[in-house]
Amino acid sequence: SALARRRAREYAANSEYLQRMFDRSRIYLYHIVEEVEKRGLPTELVLLPMVESAFNPMARSPKHASGLWQFVPGTGKRFDLKQNSWYDGRRDIVDSTDAALDYLTKLYKMHGDWQLALASYNWGENAVIRAVARNRKAGKPADYSHLKMPAETRNYVAKLQALKNIIAEPSKYGIDLAPIPNERYFTTVLTGRPELDVALAAKLAEMPVKEFKALNPGFSRPLVRSPKGLDRAAFR
Repeated sequence: SALARRRAREYAANSEYLQRMFDRSRIYLYHIVEEVEKRGLPTELVLLPMVESAFNPMARSPKHASGLWQFVPGTGKRFDLKQNSWYDGRRDIVDSTDAALDYLTKLYKMHGDWQLALASYNWGENAVIRAVARNRKAGKPADYSHLKMPAETRNYVAKLQALKNIIAEPSKYGIDLAPIPNERYFTTVLTGRPELDVALAAKLAEMPVKEFKALNPGFSRPLVRSPKGLDRAAFR
């Protein structure tokens, strides 16, 4: 679409921002690709955290959405993302990816259309259902392109398409993206302990504390307390 082409030109004009986003995605992308492929979902969904959070798991929105996939507290709870003073599952890479893909699958089954599913993820499922019903009642086509929706939602789907186009043909946009290694970056390990000191865990794993925190952004304190009795953490 013309809007997607415009968004692609904007991303291309801000290549430093694009590169920072790609660099941040490196440690998470393999896991997300694996989960998307396992479920047989469209590959471009792996790019959705770029639109949602620029691949920053600590990103917070004014509406209190949090994490790579930007779950608001209520939707997070609907999809079993635990939230307390020790831990926020909306920021946990494994848990939030599972929840986001569950939610997107549900939205797709609701509409049978990925553009409407994505619009629902951004705007809210009830808002899209109402917009579809309004068009049908007025005898108008009820597909994505004919619905009246906020500019943010229209741009949301266009941004995803733009990113997909840039990654497919970076040279066309005058961008040189360093390839992302096609290998697992982290492993989730059951620690067998209800509590774990972050600095100690990083030291035992021979990885910098900063990297341990990047792989375990769900933990809110220097002491890791398991939210599910699983006592797990992600390690390089």
